[in-house]
Amino acid sequence: MSSNLPNPMTLTQYAKSFDYNSFMTVLEKAAKGYNVPVITLIAVQEKDPFKVLISTMLSARTKDEVTSEASKKLYAKADTAEKLAAMPVDEIERLIYPVGFYKTKAPRLKETAQILLDKYNGKVPDEMDELLGLPGVGRKTANLVLGEAFRKDAICVDTHVHRISNRLGLLETKTPHDTEMNLRKILPRKYWITYNTYLVAHGQSVCKPISPICSKCSIKGYCRRVGVDRSR
Repeated sequence: MSSNLPNPMTLTQYAKSFDYNSFMTVLEKAAKGYNVPVITLIAVQEKDPFKVLISTMLSARTKDEVTSEASKKLYAKADTAEKLAAMPVDEIERLIYPVGFYKTKAPRLKETAQILLDKYNGKVPDEMDELLGLPGVGRKTANLVLGEAFRKDAICVDTHVHRISNRLGLLETKTPHDTEMNLRKILPRKYWITYNTYLVAHGQSVCKPISPICSKCSIKGYCRRVGVDRSR
């Protein structure tokens, strides 16, 4: 596959002919040299669905390093739904600052903790519909919790996954939701969880939104570079 020349195959033909096994092997190898996404790191280290959920909620519009520090400060005071539900909102704000939209997230975290206590005995549910019923939880967060915390087959689509999947030429979608639905049709199920982990790491390190570092890209041989006008 050429990373520079237009591929004459249609989008559907290209997606069907794509060597997902080889692609994921190369991507996994490259990702070992990248920083591990913070939610994956928390899931591996803590093995606690509650912390995965709360950190994922904190991570929206927030850099990984900020999410990590805010999570540590919060869990030092409230590492269970019971403790978080009992904490005043202004204290939650203080602990999670400066995550993005911390004043909005603080009351949502408290409300979420109370719902977990009232409906699920303090435990995080492991079903999509129930997760979507929690304040501020959308499909991205729900899928990340299902995949990382419960190891259930789920495709989490964030900005990196959405951008790179389209840039590769595997699909042509306008929204992360459409990207998720399309990936469910073409991506082998065994890669659903790790696809997000590796693409997020790759997107943060190499496949930038503007001027991606194509000269150092390990998967450029699989990429049609759709929409890439300038690269390094």
